[in-house]
Amino acid sequence: MMQAITSWCVSRRHDVALAALLCALAALSFPSDGSLAAAPIAVAVADFDYFDTSGEVVDQSAEHRARVASFANLLRDNLAAQGDYRVVTIECRDHPCTATSMSQDVFVAAARKAGARLVVYGGIRKMSTLIQWGEIQLLDLEAEKLLLQRTVTFRGDNDAAYRHAANFVGDQLKETMPKP
Repeated sequence: MMQAITSWCVSRRHDVALAALLCALAALSFPSDGSLAAAPIAVAVADFDYFDTSGEVVDQSAEHRARVASFANLLRDNLAAQGDYRVVTIECRDHPCTATSMSQDVFVAAARKAGARLVVYGGIRKMSTLIQWGEIQLLDLEAEKLLLQRTVTFRGDNDAAYRHAANFVGDQLKETMPKP
């Protein structure tokens, strides 16, 4: 009987030591400031519409499609790089998936289906050989509230101008977007 009690006590001490070790390991997995790390906020960056009202003779539509697609991709990369945001993809039947290529209800439903809490959308208008206008909107789907509606201008009709504009817009979005 005494041997059974001794064996049970040794077993319990082993269980207590194992539990203490597991607690210590769990405590080490939390951030040092004691807070829990918040999950990144899901954001969808829609494709952007493009309108060329410059009246230029040379057809640059292929170059403009590529630059506008690059603009949206640069925004996605910019937002994902920080780690506070997880970029999700809006799916649509016909591409590009812009806010004007589908009805408002379908657009919002597609963003929600993608798991987005926030959605960025807009368009770029070429006014002249050198001037582009960008309309940027940021919608909080959870609060059903427009957080940002901004017009930006940029000079140039080349890859560098679009990159510079995308970096600027990405910074503006991050200043406005809620943090996790």
